[in-house]
Amino acid sequence: MKHWQKYAAIGMTAVLAAGLMTGCGSDKKAEQGASGEKNKIVIGLDDNFPPFGFHDESGELVGFDIDMAKEAAKRLGIEVEFKPIDWDSKETELNSKKIDAIWNGLSITPEREKNILFSRPYENGPQILLVRADSPIQGKADLAGKIVGTQQGSTGLEAINQEPQLRDSFKELKQYSDNVTSFMDLEVGRIDAVVVAKTTAAYFMQKNKANFRIIDVGYPDIPSGVGMRKDDTALKAKLDKVLEDMHNDGTSKAISEKWFGIDISM
Repeated sequence: MKHWQKYAAIGMTAVLAAGLMTGCGSDKKAEQGASGEKNKIVIGLDDNFPPFGFHDESGELVGFDIDMAKEAAKRLGIEVEFKPIDWDSKETELNSKKIDAIWNGLSITPEREKNILFSRPYENGPQILLVRADSPIQGKADLAGKIVGTQQGSTGLEAINQEPQLRDSFKELKQYSDNVTSFMDLEVGRIDAVVVAKTTAAYFMQKNKANFRIIDVGYPDIPSGVGMRKDDTALKAKLDKVLEDMHNDGTSKAISEKWFGIDISM
């Protein structure tokens, strides 16, 4: 991923909660302290997106982004609430103030930047092709006449749409509400390939001993950041500072290695 500039530090005082939100779906009084300042942030996410955010065997919401958000909220001295959303409607959820931020492996793209204010990048993971280990597919040219899957509203879909001639050569482009379902369809042969983030694919393969193969087809590295409403500049400044601190003191690296076995933080 690309390197980004550092952002100005601000003090971690009681005022840091002020202006954090301009409203969300939950009761406003419950989100305010005695002084009337906001003290909670509602984060929207796809809760079936391992290892970024998903439910473990006991039903607890866990993952890389869950750990990152909890640590950031702890340092900011605020409460965090996670709210599952329809990923394809994430911008609507954000701008209608049902949530305050999207923290879920959200890639920073020019198209998204038109409607979303992003924090500094905090992780890196390029898009790749995922195929079965015995697949004859070796690259993009082999996708002609094949059924290709990707998640709705994802960076993988954006990557596919940037090459319309290639996309039109597919037998079918199948869009999924979550990556896990696409992986299951790939495993049983309902589709031939999935365009997905390398980090997501690698984690699934390791965790499930899936007989898949990753093909790097030259999609560019695209960093991920926390998405906010365009006017939430105060929240952005606070998150930029805390994310920078987490990176510099090694916390982001430790969380990354816990979930991926490698450091994808930045």
